Amino acid sequence: MAVNCDKTNLWKQDVALSVDFYNEWFLKFAPAAFRQTRIETTGQVASALEITSNLTDITPLVLKQHPSVLQILRMTTCPPIARDRLVGLAGVKKSLVNTMEKKHSMPPRMKAQELDSQLASIGSVIEDMSDVDIFPWKQEGTVPSDCDLQRASTIIADRLCGALADPIIRNAQETRQLEAIRRWLSAREYRELAQGECKVIEEMPPGTFSFRMNVPGTQEDGSNVNIPVDAVIMRKDAAPGTLPALFEAKSAGDFTNTNKRRKEEAQKILMLRRTFGDVISFDLFLCGYFNAGYLGFEAAEGIDWVWEHRIDDLEQFGF
Repeated sequence: MAVNCDKTNLWKQDVALSVDFYNEWFLKFAPAAFRQTRIETTGQVASALEITSNLTDITPLVLKQHPSVLQILRMTTCPPIARDRLVGLAGVKKSLVNTMEKKHSMPPRMKAQELDSQLASIGSVIEDMSDVDIFPWKQEGTVPSDCDLQRASTIIADRLCGALADPIIRNAQETRQLEAIRRWLSAREYRELAQGECKVIEEMPPGTFSFRMNVPGTQEDGSNVNIPVDAVIMRKDAAPGTLPALFEAKSAGDFTNTNKRRKEEAQKILMLRRTFGDVISFDLFLCGYFNAGYLGFEAAEGIDWVWEHRIDDLEQFGF
């Protein structure tokens, strides 16, 4: 039975209420989330400055020992360098930069001589483009004071957080959404599974739930893939062999992004149906800017949803 996907007469009102709900949260809590991340990032920048002897020692050896500092070093230049731009300026392999920043390691198959050459090229670009207004000691040949280092660390942290603003807000919002589901289920005597307690969704005990669980899906070519699902809930009255309900928590701060990404859920439910058949459900827990175009697309794919501003609609899903 459909809960919200067939209530087109309510969509416009729900969209407006959801936008208001998101904006109220953003104004109250987003600055705090951003501020906390900035504090943590400032510490990481200070550590990077120490590792590189205050940007005077960006050698292949240092980069090999601390590959994760590269993302910070890109923010120390004038202007800050995007990842792909660094690849072009330094004339290095994209896989090297991606491995350093995403895996915090070196490409295992790259020959030592080539690796040292490319790391030296990266260091040279960073050195040549260092922002002397932030790091005046590099040009002056002086030793920076603690105040100089603190100021520089804060500025670079702001640059980093600016580049990561959207992910910071998304992560904070997702955490809050899952906590809302946890509180709602716990109040109705559902039990959250302990970590590692149950790895197969069909074996979840009735009246239990879990977050960020991998569920097997099948791709078009027949290959298997793990699909991370935000909330997996087994109803209290579930008979043996019954599948749990799957929910994806989604939030958005503008309408453009949601329309760009609306096919993601359709692809996921298609892969899940190839594995479990049409009996599997995959629905959404929405907060923010989701307009009628997005909702209509999801409804056409057989995907229903619960608005966070009306979380009690979860009852209509049988919980």
